[in-house]
Amino acid sequence: MPACPYVQLDVFGDRPGAGNPLAVVPDARGLNDADMQAIARWTRLPETTFVFPSPTPTADYAVRIFSPRREVPFAGHPSVGTAHVLLDRGLVAARDGVLVQSCAVGELPLRVDGEGRKRTVAVRTPRASVVEVAEAADPRLRDALAGLATGQLPPVLMDGGRRWWLAELRDEAELRSAVPDWAAISALAEASGSMGLCVFARSEDPVYYLAVRAWVGATGTFEDVASGAANATLAAWLAERDALPGDGGFYRISQGREVGHDAIIELRVDEAGEVWSGGRARTVVNGTLDW
Repeated sequence: MPACPYVQLDVFGDRPGAGNPLAVVPDARGLNDADMQAIARWTRLPETTFVFPSPTPTADYAVRIFSPRREVPFAGHPSVGTAHVLLDRGLVAARDGVLVQSCAVGELPLRVDGEGRKRTVAVRTPRASVVEVAEAADPRLRDALAGLATGQLPPVLMDGGRRWWLAELRDEAELRSAVPDWAAISALAEASGSMGLCVFARSEDPVYYLAVRAWVGATGTFEDVASGAANATLAAWLAERDALPGDGGFYRISQGREVGHDAIIELRVDEAGEVWSGGRARTVVNGTLDW
């Protein structure tokens, strides 16, 4: 294929290095599935997205999302970051503040507010549902939560395209100091067909209402810097239990400090019960892909 634009950016951060990195190929025509997987493996970033013309008149563009190991049907920070790149390059324009993305889970709207570095983009995430509510002493969870003081809400397995176990911890200090047991988290992910364990705690910070850590035990073990999808399933669970923080269904979370980042994600649960996950993004690298 001829050389084409290539962008790397930081999503959910107010400065380079604070958020979750993403690579975007704004025009991927000419790339096949093997090419896209190879490029995503080469970038070694959490995800790389590839943009194509929309297959329908109702969407502004189509996006395919690849991790270094496989194609992903939906993810939050790649959806938000891809929209930022396309807006910055003038390749799409929001209509009444809305873009529509076509991806493997269907067509999803994105709300666009502001311009430039003050712009925020939020994607309406796929509907998440409760798979099962458990107890901290559940044999599948016991080792992963060993030594951690849990909060008021019971652990739950949620499915929002990807499955996550969610567990509330007693307070932010408990969450910040937690040391994940990777063998236990990996076993939990395998036993339940989930991504792993996402823990959260309420915060008294004036900027964010929750602190969150997402421990991935599937397809390798690592701590996610900033997961829009995991936080969307968490928002759906809090709404289910009438336990949302903030006002009017809107709140912010902090994630990534324990692994050298400092991301802020904005969540909103609207009157229809739909969850919107978003925030800011900042371009760090503009280049050319010669593949």
